[in-house]
Amino acid sequence: MEAQIMSDAHTPDGMELTLRTLAMPADTNAAGDIFGGWVMSQMDLAAAIRANERCNGRTVTIAANEIVFKQPVKVGDTLCVYTAVDQVGRSSMVIRIEVWARRAYTAQREHVTQARFTMVAVDAEGKPRPVDAV
Repeated sequence: MEAQIMSDAHTPDGMELTLRTLAMPADTNAAGDIFGGWVMSQMDLAAAIRANERCNGRTVTIAANEIVFKQPVKVGDTLCVYTAVDQVGRSSMVIRIEVWARRAYTAQREHVTQARFTMVAVDAEGKPRPVDAV
């Protein structure tokens, strides 16, 4: 699979940088790559940040869909998680996510993972509530 490269000045179309973090040795599998589950966790955090901001309140994840791992993440890479709100329903939102890795000690950035997360706005009791109008 051919890696998609991005320059520092470019942001994925219609998306905003929501989370950046450093991939550390404690997050690796036996082969030395970063666990896919760790990457998914970062995606879930970014989806929650974006959804919480969009609905002005708490959200919960109800689905992680169409997760595609394109390239491995390595120790020392900076993980850059971009998000966009693709759909808004009565109480739910679909958050599109692209994950790019800035390779350790270089300016090279590669598209490593993508997904769509479905988030639901909830009230103080954890019951679904309407998403605030924009």
